[in-house]
Amino acid sequence: MTSSFEQMMKAKDPVPSRPSRTERRGIRPSDPERPDFDDIRGTLSVSRTGVYFQSSEPGYEVGMRLFVSMPYSNEPASMTREYLAEVVRRDDLPNGLFGIGFKILMEMGFQGGFNVGYPIRK
Repeated sequence: MTSSFEQMMKAKDPVPSRPSRTERRGIRPSDPERPDFDDIRGTLSVSRTGVYFQSSEPGYEVGMRLFVSMPYSNEPASMTREYLAEVVRRDDLPNGLFGIGFKILMEMGFQGGFNVGYPIRK
């Protein structure tokens, strides 16, 4: 006779190997003098202060300032935060894409979302 735990283990893997959805970031240049682009990308590597990802966008340059929305979502009730970041790395990758690394400089605040009725502290 098998226990319910053993039956559950046979039925399916209790811990999925990867998340069902990739966390994405919305990225655009902060300098109005530069050509504008919107880049929505998944992440290859993340640290507390930076992100590394692949992009087909050739406009990234080391030293370039960016507005980054994390986690990116186009849903109206999303809890997206926007950050000011700076490109610190640009690699030409063998697959024809660019490896882009940026460091987060400061948080700009919430973008989109909805008001839950909490008072704003001044």
